[in-house]
Amino acid sequence: MRLRACAALLLFLSACATTPPGPGGPTSRNPRIANLQRAAALPWTDGGRCVVREAFQPWPVLMERCYQALDHERIEVQDTTGRCAVASAGAAAVGIGFCVLAAPEIAVGAVIVLGVVVVAVAIKEALDAYELRHLYPEEAAASRGAKGAPRETVAKRKPKLEPEPAGRDWQPPVPPVPVGRSRRDNCEPIPVNHRGGNDPHNKCADKIPNNSFPGWDVFVNGKNFDALQLATRVLWEVKTDNFDTFSEFLQGQVIRDQVPEMRIERELARACGFVFRVGVRSEEHKEALEEAAPDLKGFIVVMDWC
Repeated sequence: MRLRACAALLLFLSACATTPPGPGGPTSRNPRIANLQRAAALPWTDGGRCVVREAFQPWPVLMERCYQALDHERIEVQDTTGRCAVASAGAAAVGIGFCVLAAPEIAVGAVIVLGVVVVAVAIKEALDAYELRHLYPEEAAASRGAKGAPRETVAKRKPKLEPEPAGRDWQPPVPPVPVGRSRRDNCEPIPVNHRGGNDPHNKCADKIPNNSFPGWDVFVNGKNFDALQLATRVLWEVKTDNFDTFSEFLQGQVIRDQVPEMRIERELARACGFVFRVGVRSEEHKEALEEAAPDLKGFIVVMDWC
């Protein structure tokens, strides 16, 4: 409750603030991207997943919900303005750190991060995906404050002199936006390159029956999913662990890691109107997941194609 009270105070202050962003601060006109850019400079213990999930919220709300995911041991804060010390007893009670970090505009020198910050994986993927979408004419025009031509109109104007190449340099067509949704709500599936380093995993994903984009991951709601069956609106993740060969201790660790991850992925898919499925390689792996998390029953499939 104290965190919420402090965030409410900071929201009020942000509504009254007239100070422009300082040098080096986020410059994007898109509030979500500005939040991601700001969060990219901080160390996160969850890979940035909370930030990506809450990036549409005002910065103080995002910080309230994700504050616990920060690597607090690597952050030092200084109340350079004195606002956090005197503006609210509630803010002081929960600590100057949260108040400073959640401030609408963080003063230069107020936050010191120890060591080199590597941008959290989930935040980097979300920013990369935004840059990919930003290449489309209507996105680029929107960033200039103008109304761009719809992609369909641009496509009609472009003369098609020869068939599209069939190689890996060709980007698959982006599915249309579902009725009632905006491109900017991040629910439009965007094909993106597989993350490298695990060819067997990617091959299992590509072989999912009726995979609409074999050879590609699909970016939806801030997350790279392994596959999409567009006709039935099913998003897939695959787990290619040789679970049956693991020790009892390692099996337990795998389940403890995978269950919360699957729940997050399921909710991200549901929020955009997709069904979620997980493919595993053995019945033993499936049963262990369902025993640990009965709410995942019906979502896990043994991959007979892999």
